[in-house]
Amino acid sequence: MAHSTASSSAPAHLQHHFVDSDQQFESSKMGMWIFLVTEILFFGGLFAAYIVYRAWYPDLYVQASTQLDTFWGAVNTAVLIGSSLTVAMAIRSAQLNQIKGLIINLYITIGLAFTFMVIKYFEYVHKFEKGIFPGQYYTYEGIAHEKANIFFSIYYMMTGLHGLHVIIGIGLMIWLLVKAKKGAFSAEYYTPVEITGLYWHLVDVIWIFLFPLLYLID
Repeated sequence: MAHSTASSSAPAHLQHHFVDSDQQFESSKMGMWIFLVTEILFFGGLFAAYIVYRAWYPDLYVQASTQLDTFWGAVNTAVLIGSSLTVAMAIRSAQLNQIKGLIINLYITIGLAFTFMVIKYFEYVHKFEKGIFPGQYYTYEGIAHEKANIFFSIYYMMTGLHGLHVIIGIGLMIWLLVKAKKGAFSAEYYTPVEITGLYWHLVDVIWIFLFPLLYLID
């Protein structure tokens, strides 16, 4: 009977296998950190390929990077840095029980994420129109190097995988927004907001590495 009473008095968000909300929060956060480590290892393979091929073909990387639009790459960098700020503000709003602030910052973050993807879409379209495709589909003749397709294969793999993570992040934040509007989060429970924020910060950090490695080669 005592056990039944204790269970009925537990918060709605508390899963039965946790002692209290703090334990659930710490376990969720630890799980997200472990997941982020696997993501870093995943991207690490691509970064390793980038380093190896750049060591083999330094001239190719310099020539090929001229086909990337540094201005829009910089704009996208600023967009993602801004989105990291708004995610942090969303988490802080949840901690302070400021649900309106949480909702507003989620809207802004989603808007910035969509802005990033729209810019990246037009970048891709511009390259496709010139025949800059990955691998064997590469037909562009504006770069005097027989291995030019290697650089752009790596470019598409790295930016494409990153873009997929941005899309996943958008989906997660839309889910948070829906839940926030239903009153699911408060100062007592904001775990999904914080762990999604950790994921989004990783997405931003990866781009901060991609931008100079791909766009700022000289």
